[in-house]
Amino acid sequence: MHYDYKKQLRSFGYAWKGIRSCIGKEQNLSFHLLATPTVVAAGFLAGITRTEWMLVILCIGLVIAAELFNSAIEQLVNLVSPQRHPLAGRVKDIAAGAVLVCAATAAIIGLIIFIPYLTRLRL
Repeated sequence: MHYDYKKQLRSFGYAWKGIRSCIGKEQNLSFHLLATPTVVAAGFLAGITRTEWMLVILCIGLVIAAELFNSAIEQLVNLVSPQRHPLAGRVKDIAAGAVLVCAATAAIIGLIIFIPYLTRLRL
């Protein structure tokens, strides 16, 4: 079986191109990308555990991936339905709702992780 490494590298290139095409153009994605270093710094300052790091990194990745999926869905809807259409709007709303669920879940997990560290600072 022949494995095409060049094709695989091109695929990674296309994926990075897709990510870069959203950075700075998608407001919510930009917010999450700006929040990421803050959360990472807080993790280092608090000295969170290895398991907590895994959860934080998983949450960051899921929220950013959700934002990218949402952006792709919005672009596709705009392509197939350039004029306003109730169904197109519903599709966009559902995709945005999925991002909200991911972001809210990540925020709750973040609170569960960080609140105990914050309460120890007040002692």
